[in-house]
Parts: sequence; structure tokens; C-alpha cells
Amino acid sequence: MDHLAAAEEQIAQQRLRHKLNEVNEAAQKQLSPVQEYVNFTLQRAYYKCCYECFDRSKRNEEISRCTENCSIPLSNAQQLCDSELAKFQEKLNRSLMVCQDKFESAKLQKKPGAVNDMIACADESIEDGIKMLPHIANKLKASLGVIGDKNL
Repeated sequence: MDHLAAAEEQIAQQRLRHKLNEVNEAAQKQLSPVQEYVNFTLQRAYYKCCYECFDRSKRNEEISRCTENCSIPLSNAQQLCDSELAKFQEKLNRSLMVCQDKFESAKLQKKPGAVNDMIACADESIEDGIKMLPHIANKLKASLGVIGDKNL
């Protein structure tokens, strides 16, 4: 590989890292109300519920069952969030792999502009991912019952 091609690939990798940082920032922005709801509202309810489980008149088994039941809403919410984020990440990774595969094929065929085509493909994949984030956030909010900032 000549120096020019190596430099082009390095620039492409830098642009890709920059775009992936944009995805992370957008995800944090879009999903922060959901995370705050899970981390504060549901955790607060969990601790309050657990506190109420401790009663001297209850046996240890009853207390354990009670605290386990308290953890169910928080655990379910976290699993839902983790599942949705994993699906989003998997979809984005698959899309970027298609771009990488096209780039590798173009390189083998010595097509001019292969790096630029890969950058354009990755940009489109990432922008599509960013556009999906509000829909994922709304789906999670609806599933968890997050309404504005009232629940926070």
C-alpha cells in the first residue's frame, strides 16, 4: 500500500471516530431522561420498597422475598433499556460492516475513490442511526411510563 492510500485510510478512520463520537453524544442526549428515570425514580422506589420490607415481625425468608419483589420493576426497566441499546448498537455495527466490506472490495479492485465512498457510506449509516435515537427514546419512555420530567 502506498503512503497516499495509507494517509487516506488514516483520515477516514479519524472521521469515522469523530462521527461515532457524535452518535454517542446524541445517544446520551436522547436517552438521558430515560436513564434518569431508571436511576432515580425507579431506584428510589426500589429502596423505599426494600425499607418497608424490614419489619421485626417478618421472618428472614419473608424479608428476602419482599426485597426480591421490590427489585423487579428496576430490573425489568434496566433489561429493557439494555436490550434496546444492544439492538441499536448491533444494527449500527452491521451497517458499518457493510461499508467496510464495500471498501475492502473496492480496494481489491483498485477502484478510485474507495476511501471517499467508504466515508460517505459510514456517514449515511451513522446519520441514520442518529435519526433513530429519538424513536428509541420515545419507545423506552412509553414502555416505562416516563412522562416529561414529572417522574424524575
